[in-house]
Amino acid sequence: MEYIRRIVDEELNELTTAFNAVNILGPKGCGKTRTAKERSKTVIEFQDEEKRDGYLAVAQTAPRLFLKNPKPILFDEWQDAPKIWGMIRKDCDDHPENTGEYFLTGSSSRKVDTPHTGTGRITEVTMYPMTLWETGESNGSISLSKIVEDPTYDFDGAVTDLKLEDLFFAACRGGWPRCLALKSDSAKLLIAKDYYRQIYETDISAIDSVKRNPDWTRALLWSYARNMATKAKKSNIFADVKATQMVTDATLDSYVEKLEELFVLRDIDAWTPQIRSKTAIRSGKKHIFVDPSIGTAALGLNPDYFNNDLDTFGHVFENLVLRDLLVYAGAHHARILHYADDTGLEADAVYQTEDGRYALIEIKTGANKIPEAENSLLRFSGVIRDYNEKARQNPDHPRAIYREPSALIVICATAPMGYTTENGVRIVPVGCLKD
Repeated sequence: MEYIRRIVDEELNELTTAFNAVNILGPKGCGKTRTAKERSKTVIEFQDEEKRDGYLAVAQTAPRLFLKNPKPILFDEWQDAPKIWGMIRKDCDDHPENTGEYFLTGSSSRKVDTPHTGTGRITEVTMYPMTLWETGESNGSISLSKIVEDPTYDFDGAVTDLKLEDLFFAACRGGWPRCLALKSDSAKLLIAKDYYRQIYETDISAIDSVKRNPDWTRALLWSYARNMATKAKKSNIFADVKATQMVTDATLDSYVEKLEELFVLRDIDAWTPQIRSKTAIRSGKKHIFVDPSIGTAALGLNPDYFNNDLDTFGHVFENLVLRDLLVYAGAHHARILHYADDTGLEADAVYQTEDGRYALIEIKTGANKIPEAENSLLRFSGVIRDYNEKARQNPDHPRAIYREPSALIVICATAPMGYTTENGVRIVPVGCLKD
């Protein structure tokens, strides 16, 4: 199968100008090894059964022999030979002027303690499953980063033929590269279901060789799926599990920690500007799956289910968009956050750049919800503007001035065309979005 260029490739291009070694992290099956192979002249695969014993013997007795191979060198499943880490770290110390010579990839379901962290020598990058742009559902005609960076950026009239039914399927299939090699839609849906099964049957225990209860894991994933893309308290999520399982909060906390290390669960942090002195910001995290297909598999849903339950799909769709936003933001050193306070002011996502610029984003399934989302964003922007006006009124006791948003954005599943409203809110069909 021909390599499909990934958004993370641009980030790797940048990192390999500054660091001699890059450790590519992320969920299993997201394409880490394939992406690293495209950049490497030598590939050492410790899972290659024909060469495994020989590789392990070299790694144990004389690992520096590997460095005689043409570079860049990829060490795949390097955790099988932990000495590789120390060897690369020392070579980086010995040759600080060299860059882009080593890549490390490995299974997220197995952690290995190394005697040295590799800080300053071996950098890390996180890779996610494929976005809608990478899988071809989005035509990529609207750039999120350009909206934030360039107020004159004109995308009005950009169109998409992506249908809601296509999104039902994309969410359940997920962004797993393996799916693109399969012809049958039913076969593609099996990938996420198998991925989900392996999480609770194998991976949750394999990560640190501690036996964990698959029933507890499955119940926990089900509860997280029920609360997908929400700020539900952990106590409520755990209560779901304890309704059917005899398990303590401390144990469930430890399971969540391992599911995060496996890149199964991902929390979105809260954006916390104190724009109202007496307003309580809801600083809880928003819970998502690294890919929405894990959540739909945990709930036992297929694409047809959503024909009769758009409310549930709204949460799945938000998870889908947040997954893509994490990838798009990462490519530009930006962050994805969320906001909610006790007055009802909220933003489904906040895209924040390194220099402090930010966009407030609402995520909606139906185009009929665009006016509501626009009003919510305008109200949010108005609160910030009013705060700044009051802050400037007393020069003797100045208050902090908050930067106003660079863009107000509504990302919509069913909007057929991109446009800018009279109030300057940018309407972006998800079928047009890219980084």
